[in-house]
Amino acid sequence: MAHVLIIGAGGVSNVVVHKCAEASETFQEITLASRTLKKCNDIAQAVKKKYGVTVKTREIDADNVGAMIELIEEIKPDLVMNIALPYQDLHIMDACLATGVDYLDTANYEPPEEAKFEYKWQWAYQERFKEKGIMALLGSGFDPGVTNVFTAYIKKHLLDEIHELDIIDANAGDHGLPFATNFNPEINIREVTAEARHWEDGDWVVTPALSNKRSFDFPAGIGEKNIYMMYHEELESLVKHFPEIKQARFWMTFSDNYLNHLKVLENVGMTGIEPVMYEGKEIIPIQFLRAVLPDPASLGPRTKGKTCIGCVAKGVKDGQEKTVYVYNICDHEACYAEVGSQAISYTTGVPAMVGAKMMLEETWQGDGVFNMEQFDPDPFLEALSAYGLPWQATEL
Repeated sequence: MAHVLIIGAGGVSNVVVHKCAEASETFQEITLASRTLKKCNDIAQAVKKKYGVTVKTREIDADNVGAMIELIEEIKPDLVMNIALPYQDLHIMDACLATGVDYLDTANYEPPEEAKFEYKWQWAYQERFKEKGIMALLGSGFDPGVTNVFTAYIKKHLLDEIHELDIIDANAGDHGLPFATNFNPEINIREVTAEARHWEDGDWVVTPALSNKRSFDFPAGIGEKNIYMMYHEELESLVKHFPEIKQARFWMTFSDNYLNHLKVLENVGMTGIEPVMYEGKEIIPIQFLRAVLPDPASLGPRTKGKTCIGCVAKGVKDGQEKTVYVYNICDHEACYAEVGSQAISYTTGVPAMVGAKMMLEETWQGDGVFNMEQFDPDPFLEALSAYGLPWQATEL
């Protein structure tokens, strides 16, 4: 009987729990834990109403490793799914290591005091997880996550060698608000305002945030949008595991309205991560900003439009140059109708469940710390389509 412990009760977690309940033949017991028990209970109630599945709930501070260890030892899950903040990755990995339980997350560890995206902290657990005989699956979201699997699929089926890789993420949805972020505002803004990095001929090239712009014509009626180069952690693992890649870049769409608001907030210091004193109390500006911005979970009922996330890869097949595009289209309103969350949460939550399914069914298995592209992409992509995220491959 597979038992999964899900940590976190935000918009993505809502999707994960719903999808685990839908796949009840694999996830036969679900425990949801978070700092805020009410959020857990609300999700559990929604899942019970939709699927008739009972989700147990617990209160937990994921930063408290001792408390995490106690909870894991008490309920004895087969897998811990970290759907909390990336600041907590190492604490939850420590608890899994201490208890001998497999681990999964959707984003790499990020130190709270520095906007820096690297796998080095989590890759450092490789030998300890291997010696313990347990598995950690890193970045089982969409980007990172499905984009890694798309790349593995391209290498397995479409190209003999990948020379250039562009991961392109478009949110063409509209929530009608002057300014809001589609996932945790603090993580989102730190990510967007960080320096861009891309891989070029064996080294990282650093450029100012949002300084490289081009246009891309998206399918499914989305049309031409401006895309901006950023850094995303999957680039680091992909160029490691596919060393023939000469150039790797990550691009994302932003509206002029979003960028203008962000620039003003940055100029007045509201995106800062260094503590400041206010009326005798130390506060971090970006955390205060997070508190006054709309909760991303509240955007679901008002967001319309689609997302399109995919990989454009250029390389060689049978001695001939070839460019392929593998992508998913997701509709915000359809996601909300199904699980009560918009497409940004849906496209992260479904792959998290599918990654967990691969582990629990031992389709993907191993001792140590792994990235998504290290496994066979075919069973993952088959399940991804079956559980709500169909994908397409085309030649450009």
